[in-house]
Amino acid sequence: MPAPRRAFDPRLLEGPIVTSLFLLAVPIMGTNLLQIAYQLIDAFWVGRLGAYAVASVSISMPVMFLMVSAGIGFAVAGTTLIAQYVGAGNRIMVDHVAAQTLLTIVTLSVVLGFIGFVGSPYLLGLMGTAPEVYANAVSFLRVSFVSLPFVFLYVMFQSLMRGTGEVTVPLYIVAGTVLLNFFIDPVLIFGMYGMPHLGVMGAAFSTLISQGVAAVIGLALLMSGRYGISMSWKSFKPDFAFIRRAFNLGYPASIEQSARGLGMTVMTFLITSFGTVTTASFGVGANVLNFVVIPAMGFSMATSTLVGQNIGAGNIARAERVARLAALITFSALSVVGIFCFVFAPDIVRLFVPGDTDVIREGAVFIRTVAWSFGFIGLQFALMGVLRASGNTFEAMLISLVAQWVIQFPLAFILSEHTRLHAHGLWWAFPVSNVATSIIAGVWFARGDWKKRRLVAHTELEAEELDVAERVQI
Repeated sequence: MPAPRRAFDPRLLEGPIVTSLFLLAVPIMGTNLLQIAYQLIDAFWVGRLGAYAVASVSISMPVMFLMVSAGIGFAVAGTTLIAQYVGAGNRIMVDHVAAQTLLTIVTLSVVLGFIGFVGSPYLLGLMGTAPEVYANAVSFLRVSFVSLPFVFLYVMFQSLMRGTGEVTVPLYIVAGTVLLNFFIDPVLIFGMYGMPHLGVMGAAFSTLISQGVAAVIGLALLMSGRYGISMSWKSFKPDFAFIRRAFNLGYPASIEQSARGLGMTVMTFLITSFGTVTTASFGVGANVLNFVVIPAMGFSMATSTLVGQNIGAGNIARAERVARLAALITFSALSVVGIFCFVFAPDIVRLFVPGDTDVIREGAVFIRTVAWSFGFIGLQFALMGVLRASGNTFEAMLISLVAQWVIQFPLAFILSEHTRLHAHGLWWAFPVSNVATSIIAGVWFARGDWKKRRLVAHTELEAEELDVAERVQI
């Protein structure tokens, strides 16, 4: 007998806004931290195999990032649509969105996985992979492509749960799979307990197993109806009109993520041209930035859920209060973090490279140059979350592309190559880009156009619900 269907959390539409933000943001931040731990565990065990093994995994990472970016768009579309239909109280469309986005993203992942599996040797050849790294890199990349459907399915599960306001269950699942990965990584890599010695392939298979477990649990929960979404197998009958709508909503987010990854690669090439000390300093500073981005992303995703649900409920005034409070909280909190990092910059760098005075000095310069803009990182993430929640994904993409490709990279090139700042010019491009992006997003938010775009109109709800009911034969 199926489990009773859980009601959506009313606190997200009626309760204190600050409480609602933290109820969502804290578990999301925990999940993001655990995802980093997942990567660190793999890096720890693979590192025991030597430099060639590490290189064979590292060369695969940009490729997989671009593949996953292709699915991010449907995840954003799923979160936005689910949140607005939850706010509108339209359960049939909540279930329909969940089924159709899952169907689409899994189909896409199977196609991409097949192309990647077949094309891995040619792709690594084009990348100029060293002969001593090539064999392991091909094996690792191929297993990674096999695991792609599981990765996409679980990313979609997290997004759908986030749209309903349920963020603790994904946290528990990620915690469990991180623990599982920690134990099976060495077993498969080094051939413990009678298992064959698989080396780098062991890390790939460990990831495949862990992600497979997470995906199966996520799908089972979605089918069970325990967390606000209830699907049956007939829900997966393709609805091409909806799929086209989700694609139009989601493709800007895919382009944005792909361009972001490509932009950081280009910046890295520019940074490495200044030598080892500059590159190492950036590496340390990038680690600090990654930890700053985690709370910013957590509040951005929480903001998207709250704003989306309130827009769906027709409560635009509350949605605007959510946006303003989220922007204030993230700006204030990350400004405090920035002050801390500015004061203790040399000590922070020393934690990573305790014996290199040149890197400590230059790394501290980088952190202090960027730290004063940490609050603006939080501000822009919160406001971009509002744009996505209201369905303005194209506008969010434009802002991101302008920030990175029109402001950050050209400025880094000009300041570093054509002024006396040299490498320090690279560092200044980061805070200037952060402030400029915040200003652009703030102007867009203040214009109020986001309040006029609503993906769920109450006058259409009943007709849309009946139409979907007929198509899936409920």
